[in-house]
Amino acid sequence: MQLNKNERSLLGLACFLLGFLFIILLKAQGVTGSQVRLQETAMPSLIQTEQENQHLSVDNENLQLELAKYAQAQNASTLFNQQLKEAKMNAGLIGVAGPGLRITLDDSKRSAVGGEDQMLFVIHEQYIREIFNALWNGGAEALAVNGQRVMTNTEVYCSGSYIQINGTRQIPPYVIDAIGDTSTLLGALNFYGLWSKLGDLQQKEGITRKLEVLSKVVIPAGKLRDYHYAEPVKEGV
Repeated sequence: MQLNKNERSLLGLACFLLGFLFIILLKAQGVTGSQVRLQETAMPSLIQTEQENQHLSVDNENLQLELAKYAQAQNASTLFNQQLKEAKMNAGLIGVAGPGLRITLDDSKRSAVGGEDQMLFVIHEQYIREIFNALWNGGAEALAVNGQRVMTNTEVYCSGSYIQINGTRQIPPYVIDAIGDTSTLLGALNFYGLWSKLGDLQQKEGITRKLEVLSKVVIPAGKLRDYHYAEPVKEGV
């Protein structure tokens, strides 16, 4: 069958349109397939990312717990160190400085003559003990004599020509340092009759009784005592 010119033109145009539509259909299917493949590829990646996020969240919670424990340990350590320092201060195991008094006592430079009592010309251990008591009563926060820190177990007693203090032999002059409110300390000294008595002995027999008010007194730390028999009492015993 022979086609005329118009028919051949229409047939060519129809073939062209069918081919164009076929190409568009192929591309559309290709895009849809790519999207499906992309979704199939992305799904495991999203699941893995979610799992990693969950692991990171757990790790973060564990880290927060560890940091909280560390902070508690730091606070406990700070509290312990503070309590330890306070205990050492109360025990006299830390050197301290502050305003206070300095008292110097010394034997007389002359000797007894005739019927004079030689004991009135020397400084006795009871003088030192009574001055300690007066100063403690006046609110002294720390005491020392000849560089020996006065602690709860400090002994002061006469042993011949010297006075034993903290197991050491001390000879005159005896320098007593005290830290505290100076006006209260002075009031406590004057309240006790010993201070006046020492003033009389200074005038009559020539002993030394010197008092200084200082803006800064330095008192050394005491030594820790060794315990061989005493043990802490256990709770509930």
